[in-house]
Amino acid sequence: MIKESHLQVLEHLCVELSDGKINWVITGSLGFALQGMPVTVGDIDLQTDAKGAYEIENRFREYVVRSVRLSEAERIRSHYGELLIDGVKVEIMGDVQKKQPGETVWGAPTPLNAHKRIIDVGGFPIPVLSLEYEHSAYVALDRHEKATAILEWMRRDQHQI
Repeated sequence: MIKESHLQVLEHLCVELSDGKINWVITGSLGFALQGMPVTVGDIDLQTDAKGAYEIENRFREYVVRSVRLSEAERIRSHYGELLIDGVKVEIMGDVQKKQPGETVWGAPTPLNAHKRIIDVGGFPIPVLSLEYEHSAYVALDRHEKATAILEWMRRDQHQI
């Protein structure tokens, strides 16, 4: 279920990013929900490239609660920052890279255009990462519970997998 507050913030993001100068997508729970998956949406996850992350931070500077910077965990890294828009947390992730267990080298950044789908929401074209890609990303991160939930939903919804 998508709260009205999230839809309003999503509309704000779309208006501000509609000039086409930044390649971006919605990912995570909001991306799942926009594609029909019955999930609770907690925040808005916005994925882009590194340059786009810093540009989004600049465009929304009055909402920045965590400045964009290279952030790294054991299996994932990105140029990460956070916004708080009308009480809704927006996570910015630029050039997301994953590392396989036991590997020392980071994989290439996610090729957004290869996995992007456009969903119409109230007349706004919303770019999202496909559920097929989201499934593979969660498998790569060893987040099998979420990967399984996505796979089961795609099977029920008869996605091509």
